[in-house]
Amino acid sequence: MYSNPQRRASSETIELRKDGGLWLKSLREAKGLSQRNLAELIGTDYYTFISQLETGRGRIPPDRYVAWAKALDLDPKDFVQNLMKFYDPITYNVLFGNESDASPR
Repeated sequence: MYSNPQRRASSETIELRKDGGLWLKSLREAKGLSQRNLAELIGTDYYTFISQLETGRGRIPPDRYVAWAKALDLDPKDFVQNLMKFYDPITYNVLFGNESDASPR
């Protein structure tokens, strides 16, 4: 049976999500968007969802990656690659980093 090595309670995962949230917030602010503006651009009714993500309490669903990238005027591939650093660092390191860094801790 498959087991996700990034358990929700893991302190490393929590810190990565917080860092990812700060990155998302910086992107939004750099575009001069409020959380409500961004929510409208990505097609969600709840700006509180943006707040939750920016504080590290959740992650962007993969089917929404392109909408987020477009809303932030970013290339979707670059956006997802950077997001992967926070959401799935093991896979990120295998694909883009040093494979010896990819082993679970």
